[in-house]
Amino acid sequence: MLQKNDTFELEVEEVIGEPEKKGSSFIAFIITFIRAIFQLILMVAILYGGFLGMEKLIEAKVQPPKRPPFKTVYTVDTIPIKVGDFQPKMVVYGEVQAAKSVELRSLVEGKITQVNPKLQVGGKVDEGEILFQVDKFDYETAVGGAKSNATETKARIAENEAMIAIEEARITSLKEQLVLAQSDLDRIKLLQSRGSATPRSVEERELIVSQRSQALQQSELNLAVEKARIEQLKAVLARFQRGIQQAKRDLKDTAFVSPMSGVIRENNAAVGRLIGSNDMIISMYRDDLLEARFTLTDQRFGRIQSDETGLIGRAVEVIWVVGGEEFRYPATIDRIGAQITSDRGGVEVIARIDGNLENGLLRPGAFVEVIVPDKAFRKNYKVPETALYDNTTVYVDVDGKLQSRKVKVLARDGDAIIIDGELADGDKVLVTRIAEISDGLNVRAPQPAPQPQQQTETGS
Repeated sequence: MLQKNDTFELEVEEVIGEPEKKGSSFIAFIITFIRAIFQLILMVAILYGGFLGMEKLIEAKVQPPKRPPFKTVYTVDTIPIKVGDFQPKMVVYGEVQAAKSVELRSLVEGKITQVNPKLQVGGKVDEGEILFQVDKFDYETAVGGAKSNATETKARIAENEAMIAIEEARITSLKEQLVLAQSDLDRIKLLQSRGSATPRSVEERELIVSQRSQALQQSELNLAVEKARIEQLKAVLARFQRGIQQAKRDLKDTAFVSPMSGVIRENNAAVGRLIGSNDMIISMYRDDLLEARFTLTDQRFGRIQSDETGLIGRAVEVIWVVGGEEFRYPATIDRIGAQITSDRGGVEVIARIDGNLENGLLRPGAFVEVIVPDKAFRKNYKVPETALYDNTTVYVDVDGKLQSRKVKVLARDGDAIIIDGELADGDKVLVTRIAEISDGLNVRAPQPAPQPQQQTETGS
Protein backbone atom coordinates (compact mmCIF):
# COMPACT_ATOMS: atom_id res chain seq x y z
CA MET A 1 0.00 0.00 0.00
CA LEU A 2 2.90 2.29 0.80
CA GLN A 3 4.50 1.46 -2.52
CA LYS A 4 1.42 2.52 -4.40
CA ASN A 5 1.28 5.82 -2.52
CA ASP A 6 4.95 6.52 -3.20
CA THR A 7 4.46 5.80 -6.91
CA PHE A 8 1.47 8.16 -6.92
CA GLU A 9 3.56 10.90 -5.35
CA LEU A 10 6.29 10.42 -7.90
CA GLU A 11 3.79 10.68 -10.74
CA VAL A 12 2.41 13.88 -9.29
CA GLU A 13 5.86 15.33 -8.99
CA GLU A 14 6.53 14.49 -12.67
CA VAL A 15 3.36 16.30 -13.67
CA ILE A 16 3.91 19.47 -11.66
CA GLY A 17 7.60 19.48 -11.97
CA GLU A 18 10.06 20.18 -9.27
CA PRO A 19 8.56 22.70 -6.88
CA GLU A 20 10.33 25.70 -5.81
CA LYS A 21 11.24 26.07 -2.17
CA LYS A 22 8.59 28.80 -1.69
CA GLY A 23 5.59 26.63 -2.77
CA SER A 24 6.53 23.41 -1.00
CA SER A 25 3.82 23.83 1.72
CA PHE A 26 1.02 24.42 -0.76
CA ILE A 27 2.00 21.40 -2.76
CA ALA A 28 1.97 19.24 0.40
CA PHE A 29 -1.61 20.40 1.17
CA ILE A 30 -2.78 19.57 -2.35
CA ILE A 31 -1.27 16.13 -2.11
CA THR A 32 -3.00 15.45 1.25
CA PHE A 33 -6.37 16.61 -0.11
CA ILE A 34 -6.15 14.43 -3.19
CA ARG A 35 -5.23 11.46 -0.99
CA ALA A 36 -8.42 12.01 1.23
CA ILE A 37 -10.64 12.26 -1.87
CA PHE A 38 -9.24 9.00 -3.16
CA GLN A 39 -9.85 7.20 0.12
CA LEU A 40 -13.46 8.51 0.29
CA ILE A 41 -14.21 7.30 -3.22
CA LEU A 42 -12.74 3.93 -2.39
CA MET A 43 -14.96 3.58 0.74
CA VAL A 44 -18.12 4.55 -1.17
CA ALA A 45 -17.27 2.02 -3.84
CA ILE A 46 -16.89 -0.74 -1.21
CA LEU A 47 -20.24 0.12 0.46
CA TYR A 48 -22.06 0.22 -2.85
CA GLY A 49 -20.65 -3.12 -3.77
CA GLY A 50 -21.85 -4.61 -0.46
CA PHE A 51 -25.37 -3.18 -1.01
CA LEU A 52 -25.57 -4.70 -4.48
CA GLY A 53 -24.47 -8.04 -3.08
CA MET A 54 -27.17 -7.95 -0.38
CA GLU A 55 -29.87 -7.17 -2.93
CA LYS A 56 -28.80 -10.18 -4.94
CA LEU A 57 -28.99 -12.41 -1.85
CA ILE A 58 -32.49 -11.12 -0.92
CA GLU A 59 -33.76 -11.72 -4.46
CA ALA A 60 -32.36 -15.23 -4.37
CA LYS A 61 -34.12 -16.11 -1.04
CA VAL A 62 -37.04 -18.58 -1.26
CA GLN A 63 -40.32 -16.94 0.07
CA PRO A 64 -42.49 -19.13 2.44
CA PRO A 65 -46.10 -19.71 1.32
CA LYS A 66 -48.62 -17.13 2.66
CA ARG A 67 -51.47 -18.36 4.92
CA PRO A 68 -54.92 -17.38 3.68
CA PRO A 69 -56.88 -14.97 5.99
CA PHE A 70 -59.60 -16.50 8.18
CA LYS A 71 -62.64 -15.00 9.97
CA THR A 72 -62.82 -14.64 13.80
CA VAL A 73 -65.30 -16.99 15.44
CA TYR A 74 -66.17 -16.65 19.17
CA THR A 75 -66.96 -19.67 21.28
CA VAL A 76 -69.98 -18.63 23.38
CA ASP A 77 -72.71 -20.03 25.57
CA THR A 78 -76.36 -19.58 24.66
CA ILE A 79 -79.62 -20.69 26.24
CA PRO A 80 -82.93 -21.38 24.52
CA ILE A 81 -85.78 -19.30 25.90
CA LYS A 82 -89.44 -20.05 26.31
CA VAL A 83 -92.34 -17.79 27.17
CA GLY A 84 -93.85 -18.39 30.60
CA ASP A 85 -95.26 -16.95 33.81
CA PHE A 86 -92.71 -15.79 36.41
CA GLN A 87 -92.91 -14.31 39.89
CA PRO A 88 -89.51 -13.08 41.04
CA LYS A 89 -88.56 -12.61 44.66
CA MET A 90 -87.04 -9.42 45.97
CA VAL A 91 -84.73 -9.22 48.98
CA VAL A 92 -85.17 -6.30 51.36
CA TYR A 93 -83.78 -5.66 54.81
CA GLY A 94 -85.66 -4.72 57.93
CA GLU A 95 -85.85 -4.89 61.69
CA VAL A 96 -87.83 -7.02 64.10
CA GLN A 97 -90.17 -5.22 66.48
CA ALA A 98 -92.61 -6.31 69.17
CA ALA A 99 -96.23 -6.37 68.04
CA LYS A 100 -97.43 -5.77 71.59
CA SER A 101 -95.44 -4.10 74.33
CA VAL A 102 -96.50 -2.32 77.51
CA GLU A 103 -95.05 -0.04 80.14
CA LEU A 104 -96.37 -1.07 83.54
CA ARG A 105 -96.87 1.78 86.01
CA SER A 106 -97.59 1.50 89.68
CA LEU A 107 -101.22 2.09 90.69
CA VAL A 108 -100.38 2.52 94.37
CA GLU A 109 -97.54 4.05 96.35
CA GLY A 110 -95.48 2.48 99.07
CA LYS A 111 -92.43 0.37 99.77
CA ILE A 112 -91.67 -2.78 97.76
CA THR A 113 -91.45 -5.77 100.10
CA GLN A 114 -91.08 -8.70 97.66
CA VAL A 115 -89.76 -9.15 94.10
CA ASN A 116 -90.24 -12.15 91.80
CA PRO A 117 -86.89 -13.86 91.04
CA LYS A 118 -87.83 -13.95 87.34
CA LEU A 119 -88.13 -10.17 87.30
CA GLN A 120 -84.92 -9.26 85.49
CA VAL A 121 -84.11 -7.78 82.10
CA GLY A 122 -84.41 -10.51 79.49
CA GLY A 123 -86.31 -12.80 81.83
CA LYS A 124 -89.59 -14.36 80.79
CA VAL A 125 -92.69 -14.25 83.00
CA ASP A 126 -96.13 -15.78 82.62
CA GLU A 127 -99.49 -14.06 82.61
CA GLY A 128 -100.92 -13.73 86.14
CA GLU A 129 -97.59 -14.03 87.94
CA ILE A 130 -96.97 -11.59 90.82
CA LEU A 131 -93.98 -9.51 89.80
CA PHE A 132 -93.52 -7.61 93.07
CA GLN A 133 -95.43 -6.81 96.26
CA VAL A 134 -95.95 -3.38 97.85
CA ASP A 135 -96.39 -3.09 101.63
CA LYS A 136 -100.15 -3.53 102.15
CA PHE A 137 -100.55 -2.50 105.81
CA ASP A 138 -101.95 0.97 105.05
CA TYR A 139 -104.29 -0.45 102.42
CA GLU A 140 -105.64 -3.15 104.74
CA THR A 141 -106.25 -0.40 107.32
CA ALA A 142 -108.07 1.65 104.68
CA VAL A 143 -110.32 -1.31 103.88
CA GLY A 144 -111.14 -1.79 107.58
CA GLY A 145 -111.91 1.91 108.07
CA ALA A 146 -114.16 2.01 105.02
CA LYS A 147 -116.06 -1.03 106.27
CA SER A 148 -116.52 0.53 109.73
CA ASN A 149 -117.90 3.73 108.25
CA ALA A 150 -120.31 1.76 106.12
CA THR A 151 -121.47 -0.28 109.12
CA GLU A 152 -122.06 2.86 111.18
CA THR A 153 -124.03 4.43 108.34
CA LYS A 154 -126.16 1.33 108.00
CA ALA A 155 -126.99 1.52 111.72
CA ARG A 156 -128.03 5.16 111.40
CA ILE A 157 -130.19 4.29 108.45
CA ALA A 158 -131.88 1.55 110.50
CA GLU A 159 -132.44 4.02 113.31
CA ASN A 160 -134.01 6.53 110.96
CA GLU A 161 -136.16 3.88 109.42
CA ALA A 162 -137.48 3.06 112.93
CA MET A 163 -138.21 6.76 113.52
CA ILE A 164 -140.09 6.90 110.23
CA ALA A 165 -142.17 3.91 111.26
CA ILE A 166 -143.00 5.59 114.59
CA GLU A 167 -143.98 8.82 112.85
CA GLU A 168 -146.11 6.99 110.34
CA ALA A 169 -147.95 5.18 113.18
CA ARG A 170 -148.39 8.42 115.05
CA ILE A 171 -149.79 10.14 111.94
CA THR A 172 -152.29 7.35 111.54
CA SER A 173 -153.39 7.78 115.15
CA LEU A 174 -153.59 11.57 114.86
CA LYS A 175 -155.70 11.28 111.76
CA GLU A 176 -158.16 9.06 113.61
CA GLN A 177 -158.24 11.43 116.55
CA LEU A 178 -158.82 14.38 114.23
CA VAL A 179 -161.73 12.58 112.61
CA LEU A 180 -163.29 11.91 116.07
CA ALA A 181 -162.74 15.49 117.19
CA GLN A 182 -164.32 16.80 114.02
CA SER A 183 -167.34 14.53 114.50
CA ASP A 184 -167.68 15.70 118.09
CA LEU A 185 -167.50 19.33 116.92
CA ASP A 186 -170.20 18.74 114.31
CA ARG A 187 -172.43 17.10 116.92
CA ILE A 188 -172.03 20.02 119.37
CA LYS A 189 -172.81 22.51 116.67
CA LEU A 190 -176.01 20.58 115.87
CA LEU A 191 -177.01 20.60 119.57
CA GLN A 192 -176.27 24.29 119.80
CA SER A 193 -178.61 24.95 116.90
CA ARG A 194 -181.33 23.15 118.89
CA GLY A 195 -180.44 25.07 122.08
CA SER A 196 -179.10 22.02 123.88
CA ALA A 197 -175.42 23.12 124.01
CA THR A 198 -173.71 26.28 125.07
CA PRO A 199 -171.26 28.28 122.92
CA ARG A 200 -168.49 27.42 125.37
CA SER A 201 -168.90 23.72 124.55
CA VAL A 202 -168.60 24.52 120.86
CA GLU A 203 -165.40 26.54 121.42
CA GLU A 204 -163.84 23.75 123.43
CA ARG A 205 -164.58 21.26 120.66
CA GLU A 206 -163.10 23.61 118.02
CA LEU A 207 -159.90 24.00 120.10
CA ILE A 208 -159.53 20.26 120.30
CA VAL A 209 -159.91 19.92 116.50
CA SER A 210 -157.32 22.68 115.95
CA GLN A 211 -154.77 21.07 118.30
CA ARG A 212 -155.12 17.66 116.72
CA SER A 213 -154.80 19.14 113.23
CA GLN A 214 -151.59 20.92 114.25
CA ALA A 215 -150.21 17.73 115.77
CA LEU A 216 -150.94 15.87 112.55
CA GLN A 217 -149.15 18.50 110.47
CA GLN A 218 -146.11 18.38 112.78
CA SER A 219 -145.88 14.62 112.51
CA GLU A 220 -146.12 14.80 108.75
CA LEU A 221 -143.26 17.35 108.71
CA ASN A 222 -141.20 15.15 111.02
CA LEU A 223 -141.84 12.22 108.70
CA ALA A 224 -140.62 14.21 105.67
CA VAL A 225 -137.47 15.24 107.54
CA GLU A 226 -136.71 11.66 108.54
CA LYS A 227 -137.21 10.46 104.99
CA ALA A 228 -134.85 13.16 103.67
CA ARG A 229 -132.30 12.25 106.34
CA ILE A 230 -132.46 8.59 105.42
CA GLU A 231 -131.82 9.48 101.77
CA GLN A 232 -128.73 11.38 102.87
CA LEU A 233 -127.57 8.43 104.92
CA LYS A 234 -128.08 6.12 101.97
CA ALA A 235 -125.93 8.42 99.82
CA VAL A 236 -123.26 8.40 102.51
CA LEU A 237 -123.50 4.61 102.67
CA ALA A 238 -123.07 4.36 98.90
CA ARG A 239 -119.97 6.58 99.12
CA PHE A 240 -118.54 4.41 101.89
CA GLN A 241 -119.27 1.28 99.87
CA ARG A 242 -117.42 2.77 96.91
CA GLY A 243 -114.64 3.59 99.33
CA ILE A 244 -114.59 -0.07 100.36
CA GLN A 245 -114.32 -1.11 96.71
CA GLN A 246 -111.53 1.40 96.08
CA ALA A 247 -109.69 0.33 99.22
CA LYS A 248 -110.00 -3.34 98.22
CA ARG A 249 -108.80 -2.50 94.73
CA ASP A 250 -105.81 -0.60 96.10
CA LEU A 251 -105.09 -3.52 98.38
CA LYS A 252 -105.24 -5.86 95.40
CA ASP A 253 -102.97 -3.56 93.38
CA THR A 254 -100.26 -3.86 96.01
CA ALA A 255 -99.58 -7.22 94.35
CA PHE A 256 -98.23 -6.20 90.89
CA VAL A 257 -99.49 -8.91 88.51
CA SER A 258 -98.15 -9.51 84.98
CA PRO A 259 -100.92 -8.71 82.45
CA MET A 260 -99.45 -11.06 79.82
CA SER A 261 -96.76 -13.62 79.16
CA GLY A 262 -93.64 -12.00 77.79
CA VAL A 263 -90.06 -10.85 78.19
CA ILE A 264 -88.92 -8.11 80.56
CA ARG A 265 -87.33 -5.23 78.67
CA GLU A 266 -86.80 -2.84 81.61
CA ASN A 267 -87.05 -3.35 85.37
CA ASN A 268 -86.96 -0.71 88.12
CA ALA A 269 -88.34 -2.83 90.98
CA ALA A 270 -86.18 -3.65 94.02
CA VAL A 271 -86.94 -4.66 97.60
CA GLY A 272 -87.08 -1.61 99.88
CA ARG A 273 -87.60 0.90 97.11
CA LEU A 274 -90.30 3.53 97.63
CA ILE A 275 -92.47 3.97 94.59
CA GLY A 276 -95.14 6.50 93.84
CA SER A 277 -98.38 6.23 91.98
CA ASN A 278 -97.91 6.29 88.17
CA ASP A 279 -94.17 5.53 88.40
CA MET A 280 -92.95 3.42 85.44
CA ILE A 281 -91.65 0.22 87.00
CA ILE A 282 -91.54 -2.47 84.28
CA SER A 283 -91.46 -2.53 80.47
CA MET A 284 -92.19 -5.83 78.73
CA TYR A 285 -93.33 -7.26 75.40
CA ARG A 286 -94.96 -10.44 74.10
CA ASP A 287 -92.29 -12.65 72.59
CA ASP A 288 -94.84 -14.73 70.68
CA LEU A 289 -96.11 -11.69 68.74
CA LEU A 290 -93.26 -10.23 66.68
CA GLU A 291 -93.26 -8.21 63.46
CA ALA A 292 -90.74 -7.38 60.76
CA ARG A 293 -90.65 -3.75 59.64
CA PHE A 294 -89.05 -2.97 56.28
CA THR A 295 -89.25 -0.44 53.46
CA LEU A 296 -90.30 -0.96 49.85
CA THR A 297 -89.25 1.56 47.23
CA ASP A 298 -92.03 3.49 45.56
CA GLN A 299 -91.52 1.50 42.36
CA ARG A 300 -91.70 -1.88 44.10
CA PHE A 301 -94.64 -0.84 46.25
CA GLY A 302 -96.62 0.35 43.25
CA ARG A 303 -95.77 -2.77 41.25
CA ILE A 304 -96.85 -5.18 44.00
CA GLN A 305 -99.96 -3.15 44.84
CA SER A 306 -101.03 -3.35 41.18
CA ASP A 307 -100.78 -7.14 41.26
CA GLU A 308 -103.97 -9.15 41.37
CA THR A 309 -103.29 -10.33 44.94
CA GLY A 310 -102.29 -6.89 46.25
CA LEU A 311 -99.89 -6.19 49.12
CA ILE A 312 -101.86 -6.87 52.32
CA GLY A 313 -101.97 -10.57 53.13
CA ARG A 314 -99.00 -11.45 50.89
CA ALA A 315 -96.88 -14.26 52.33
CA VAL A 316 -93.19 -13.40 52.88
CA GLU A 317 -90.23 -15.06 54.55
CA VAL A 318 -88.08 -13.53 57.29
CA ILE A 319 -84.45 -14.71 57.52
CA TRP A 320 -82.31 -14.00 60.58
CA VAL A 321 -78.62 -14.76 60.11
CA VAL A 322 -76.65 -15.04 63.36
CA GLY A 323 -73.43 -16.86 64.05
CA GLY A 324 -73.31 -18.16 60.50
CA GLU A 325 -76.67 -19.88 60.95
CA GLU A 326 -79.94 -19.03 59.21
CA PHE A 327 -83.26 -19.02 61.03
CA ARG A 328 -86.26 -18.78 58.72
CA TYR A 329 -89.72 -17.66 59.79
CA PRO A 330 -92.85 -17.47 57.62
CA ALA A 331 -94.63 -14.13 57.83
CA THR A 332 -97.60 -12.27 56.35
CA ILE A 333 -97.76 -8.60 55.40
CA ASP A 334 -100.25 -7.17 57.86
CA ARG A 335 -100.30 -3.43 57.19
CA ILE A 336 -98.36 -0.45 55.91
CA GLY A 337 -96.90 2.30 58.07
CA ALA A 338 -98.95 5.14 59.47
CA GLN A 339 -97.23 7.68 57.23
CA ILE A 340 -94.77 7.86 54.36
CA THR A 341 -91.50 9.54 55.29
CA SER A 342 -89.31 10.93 52.51
CA ASP A 343 -86.05 10.18 54.33
CA ARG A 344 -86.70 6.43 54.10
CA GLY A 345 -87.06 6.57 50.33
CA GLY A 346 -90.16 4.43 50.12
CA VAL A 347 -93.16 2.99 51.95
CA GLU A 348 -92.81 1.32 55.34
CA VAL A 349 -94.41 -2.14 55.47
CA ILE A 350 -95.04 -4.32 58.53
CA ALA A 351 -95.26 -8.12 58.33
CA ARG A 352 -96.59 -10.33 61.12
CA ILE A 353 -94.23 -13.23 61.86
CA ASP A 354 -96.26 -16.44 61.93
CA GLY A 355 -93.44 -18.89 62.60
CA ASN A 356 -92.71 -20.83 65.75
CA LEU A 357 -91.34 -18.30 68.24
CA GLU A 358 -91.50 -20.49 71.31
CA ASN A 359 -87.74 -21.02 71.37
CA GLY A 360 -87.38 -17.33 72.24
CA LEU A 361 -84.31 -16.78 70.05
CA LEU A 362 -85.66 -14.00 67.86
CA ARG A 363 -85.89 -10.70 69.71
CA PRO A 364 -86.90 -7.14 68.81
CA GLY A 365 -84.11 -5.15 67.19
CA ALA A 366 -82.75 -8.08 65.14
CA PHE A 367 -81.61 -7.12 61.62
CA VAL A 368 -83.28 -9.49 59.15
CA GLU A 369 -83.68 -10.22 55.45
CA VAL A 370 -87.21 -10.32 54.08
CA ILE A 371 -87.97 -12.30 50.92
CA VAL A 372 -90.99 -10.66 49.26
CA PRO A 373 -92.68 -12.24 46.20
CA ASP A 374 -92.88 -9.66 43.45
CA LYS A 375 -95.68 -9.13 40.97
CA ALA A 376 -96.57 -12.14 38.80
CA PHE A 377 -95.48 -11.51 35.19
CA ARG A 378 -97.50 -13.33 32.54
CA LYS A 379 -96.15 -14.49 29.15
CA ASN A 380 -92.64 -13.09 29.42
CA TYR A 381 -89.07 -14.40 29.25
CA LYS A 382 -86.46 -15.05 31.93
CA VAL A 383 -82.72 -14.91 31.10
CA PRO A 384 -79.47 -14.49 33.06
CA GLU A 385 -78.46 -10.91 33.73
CA THR A 386 -75.25 -11.42 31.70
CA ALA A 387 -77.39 -11.56 28.55
CA LEU A 388 -78.37 -7.89 28.84
CA TYR A 389 -76.37 -5.17 27.07
CA ASP A 390 -76.97 -1.45 27.64
CA ASN A 391 -80.12 -2.34 29.64
CA THR A 392 -82.05 -2.52 26.34
CA THR A 393 -80.51 -5.23 24.14
CA VAL A 394 -79.92 -8.97 24.03
CA TYR A 395 -78.25 -10.94 21.23
CA VAL A 396 -79.59 -14.08 19.57
CA ASP A 397 -77.56 -16.73 17.75
CA VAL A 398 -79.06 -17.12 14.28
CA ASP A 399 -77.18 -19.64 12.14
CA GLY A 400 -73.85 -18.83 13.79
CA LYS A 401 -74.24 -15.04 13.66
CA LEU A 402 -75.40 -12.65 16.35
CA GLN A 403 -78.50 -10.54 15.89
CA SER A 404 -79.59 -7.88 18.36
CA ARG A 405 -83.07 -7.77 19.89
CA LYS A 406 -84.57 -4.79 21.74
CA VAL A 407 -86.10 -5.73 25.09
CA LYS A 408 -87.60 -4.11 28.16
CA VAL A 409 -86.53 -5.16 31.64
CA LEU A 410 -89.64 -5.80 33.75
CA ALA A 411 -88.04 -7.07 36.98
CA ARG A 412 -84.94 -8.69 38.43
CA ASP A 413 -84.84 -12.04 40.17
CA GLY A 414 -81.44 -12.57 41.75
CA ASP A 415 -78.93 -13.09 38.90
CA ALA A 416 -81.72 -13.30 36.34
CA ILE A 417 -83.97 -10.74 34.69
CA ILE A 418 -87.50 -10.91 33.36
CA ILE A 419 -87.81 -9.26 29.98
CA ASP A 420 -90.27 -8.62 27.18
CA GLY A 421 -89.49 -7.65 23.61
CA GLU A 422 -88.60 -8.88 20.13
CA LEU A 423 -88.15 -12.51 21.10
CA ALA A 424 -89.75 -15.84 20.27
CA ASP A 425 -89.83 -19.31 21.75
CA GLY A 426 -86.68 -21.26 20.93
CA ASP A 427 -84.42 -18.24 20.40
CA LYS A 428 -80.87 -18.98 21.54
CA VAL A 429 -79.92 -15.96 23.67
CA LEU A 430 -76.24 -15.14 24.18
CA VAL A 431 -75.18 -15.31 27.84
CA THR A 432 -71.40 -14.93 27.40
CA ARG A 433 -70.05 -11.39 27.80
CA ILE A 434 -68.22 -10.10 24.71
CA ALA A 435 -66.51 -6.71 24.86
CA GLU A 436 -66.68 -5.99 21.10
CA ILE A 437 -70.29 -7.16 20.73
CA SER A 438 -72.03 -6.25 17.47
CA ASP A 439 -74.52 -7.55 14.94
CA GLY A 440 -73.16 -10.16 12.56
CA LEU A 441 -70.44 -11.43 14.91
CA ASN A 442 -69.56 -15.07 14.16
CA VAL A 443 -70.14 -17.42 17.07
CA ARG A 444 -70.22 -21.12 17.77
CA ALA A 445 -71.13 -23.40 20.65
CA PRO A 446 -68.34 -24.81 22.82
CA GLN A 447 -67.06 -28.22 21.71
CA PRO A 448 -67.52 -31.08 24.17
CA ALA A 449 -64.35 -32.17 25.93
CA PRO A 450 -62.90 -35.47 24.62
CA GLN A 451 -63.60 -38.46 26.81
CA PRO A 452 -60.52 -40.25 28.15
CA GLN A 453 -60.04 -43.68 26.59
CA GLN A 454 -60.31 -46.62 28.96
CA GLN A 455 -57.56 -49.18 28.67
CA THR A 456 -58.60 -52.79 29.02
CA GLU A 457 -56.14 -55.27 30.44
CA THR A 458 -56.22 -58.70 28.86
CA GLY A 459 -54.77 -61.69 30.59
CA SER A 460 -53.11 -64.59 28.87
